[in-house]
Amino acid sequence: MNYSEFKKATFWKKAQNENVICLLCPRNCVIKEKGLGFCKTRTNKGGTLYSLNYGCSVALTEESIETEAIYHYMPGAKILSLGNIGCMMNCDFCQNWETSQMRHVDMKNIIRVSPKEVVDSALKRGIKILSWTYNDPVVWHEFVMETAKLAKQCGLLNLYKSAFYLSEEVVRELCGVIDIFSISLKSMNDEFYQKVTKAKLSPVLDAIRIVSAHKKHLEISQLVVTDLNDHDEEFEKISCWIRDNLGKQTPLHFVRFHPAYKYKHVSRTPLDRLYRAKHIAEKVGLQYVYIGNLYKEGAADTVCPVCKTILVERFGLKIKVSDGLSKEGNCLKCGEKSNISLNNHDAPINNLNEQMQNFKNRYSRREGSFHWNREINSVLIFL
Repeated sequence: MNYSEFKKATFWKKAQNENVICLLCPRNCVIKEKGLGFCKTRTNKGGTLYSLNYGCSVALTEESIETEAIYHYMPGAKILSLGNIGCMMNCDFCQNWETSQMRHVDMKNIIRVSPKEVVDSALKRGIKILSWTYNDPVVWHEFVMETAKLAKQCGLLNLYKSAFYLSEEVVRELCGVIDIFSISLKSMNDEFYQKVTKAKLSPVLDAIRIVSAHKKHLEISQLVVTDLNDHDEEFEKISCWIRDNLGKQTPLHFVRFHPAYKYKHVSRTPLDRLYRAKHIAEKVGLQYVYIGNLYKEGAADTVCPVCKTILVERFGLKIKVSDGLSKEGNCLKCGEKSNISLNNHDAPINNLNEQMQNFKNRYSRREGSFHWNREINSVLIFL
């Protein structure tokens, strides 16, 4: 292993016997010489902690902001999505397990990028937002920070989509460069977190509170997993916590699960469970509740909580901002102020002609068969 190729990590301290303690997430892994942390992306060499995945990226993709469960910030805006390898969690139902779990990563699909290449790619395509997403950007922290700082210098915004199992010091550093947070809150049950995700609940809640205190744009999503967290008590707990800690205008997305990784023995989330979740959340007082990964009319529309006027209409990746929404985000019919930020946004991109962007043709082309079924509404094709 050539350590000169790797990046010295941030957020760690020395321990006894040349061991180091990683402080990136609450796990605080004690890493021995040439050992690895839980995420498998950090190693100890001579009493110094190194990041092994700096600049290691999956293919950069051009998408719309709604794919990151962000509905109240520049609806329909284009984003440049960036993902890497590794994760500080290990969810049994992981939807991105082929990149989040290092032992499953196919390095032929990984490219090397620099912060400048990422920013230049966004600028070239006229994209205003970098989205740190997919497996989880927490374990990519050094690369995220350097690139996000450069992006802001060039007038771009940063979106951070994460399960948010990270230390409080890291959250505060991120708040200096991240404009938009999309946080996946897996459950309100600590036993669920420890057993199913191999993490703990309380640090996640503490980290979310810090983002809220920094007045950053924040939206919460919960993947509703069949037979695990798809019951009324769970829906009520997460809704009440958001109402009491973040405010009733905070958007909540209940996202439909599909069987994956170690959790394939069940069906996709039953529709009645998703609609039940939405009903309970609205009943406890949340004003903006959505159902994600569901192509049904009205499931993703933003509706004025007072007069019920549709402010933003969504179906799949087609977005239409209503004439009834002012530039300041107010409902023009009744005057109710939403927390939708248009931020001098251009007209929404209703037809994304190219979902996947090649990055200097540096990823391998795959061939294979695809079996269509009635639950599938769309597919991304690599060309």
